Amino acid sequence: MAKIKITADSVVEVMKSAQPNKTKFYFDEDLAGFGFYRTAGGTGTFFAEFRPIAGGSKKRIKLGRVGTLKANEAREAARKAIANAALGKDLAKDRTDERASVTVKVLVADYIAQKEMKATTRSFYEITLAKHIEPQIGTTKATVLTRVDVQRAHATITKRGKYSANRAVALLSAAYGWGAKNGYVPESFNPASGVERNKEQGRERFLSADEMARLGDAMREAETVGLEVKAGDAKHAPKGQRTKMHPSVTGAIRLIMLTGSRLREILHLRWSEVDTERGFLFLPDSKTGRKTVVLSTAARDVLASLPRIGQYVIAGESAGMPDEKPRADLKRPWAAICKRAGLDGLRIHDLRHSFASVGAWSGMGLPVIGKLLGHADSATTQRYAHIADDASRRAADVIANQIAAAMKAK
Repeated sequence: MAKIKITADSVVEVMKSAQPNKTKFYFDEDLAGFGFYRTAGGTGTFFAEFRPIAGGSKKRIKLGRVGTLKANEAREAARKAIANAALGKDLAKDRTDERASVTVKVLVADYIAQKEMKATTRSFYEITLAKHIEPQIGTTKATVLTRVDVQRAHATITKRGKYSANRAVALLSAAYGWGAKNGYVPESFNPASGVERNKEQGRERFLSADEMARLGDAMREAETVGLEVKAGDAKHAPKGQRTKMHPSVTGAIRLIMLTGSRLREILHLRWSEVDTERGFLFLPDSKTGRKTVVLSTAARDVLASLPRIGQYVIAGESAGMPDEKPRADLKRPWAAICKRAGLDGLRIHDLRHSFASVGAWSGMGLPVIGKLLGHADSATTQRYAHIADDASRRAADVIANQIAAAMKAK
């Protein structure tokens, strides 16, 4: 706990500082009970803390997120909350009563807005809510929704897509679990729990050595002579001609293949996060949190061949500009390369699976492979000192060298 003068400038200074290992609280020097906290994920939230006039333990209510609510607005809201508490008005109870009457739509929307999660996850949840949950059960009161209602909604959504139906129920269940902890619904009340979901088959695909060779050939053709553009393949390119791909496109694909990284990890990679001398990528915010990727010799060669245009390793349309943003995706060039290689249905994420499969074929232990991939259950991937070990580097070289050789095969 720290005491500071909470102002717009002091809050900005705290939010720009290094992220804490655990949630850290800051209390205002002038207004007792007013403060904000910053989580290990970097999120800041203003709050008011007070003791009810009737006695009992202190209560704390959230006022709003840092960035959404200004410091002076939060201070005024805290002042009112504390003053009301002194007059015997329990705002925390009022909020609980208000939450208990909300609809399913509001419950899920509040969960998405207030729960800490990555921006990509939040966007996916918002789409799931708007497209699937809201049309089916959005207007139903959260406290009266039944398991039968959820099962019927799941059946209706399944007609559009069985995976989407499962994701909708999973989101609903998570929202109710969160809602029970925050006064929206009674404890242990979760109508999405126990709903029978659609069976899902694993969609992992592992490339064979022959398929890797074809993929390598297609990429070399794309970046040298170019791929032939046919009707429907591109919006603006002249039909019947060949279009060369930028080395950042093929470079991104090679880096995914040679490191087992996720697409976003490579597209959002900055040059400042690359240590080619020691052979590491230091990712500050991957899917599983902070992550270190061990670079093989082949991966370092790819990085050395890429042009340095802007701050991102994979140059996007705004590379080098003041408002530079990372490349959004590789959908169009990836589709063209796969078509040329005769690899229908291959997903970019399958390259990550292929990296792991080559490791398994080569006799690598699962803990080593998991370490290279940065799986969440591997605590060592969160600490730089425990990543740089000989076993991981040997494994990365063996796997990536086999992939590089397969792509060069004639």
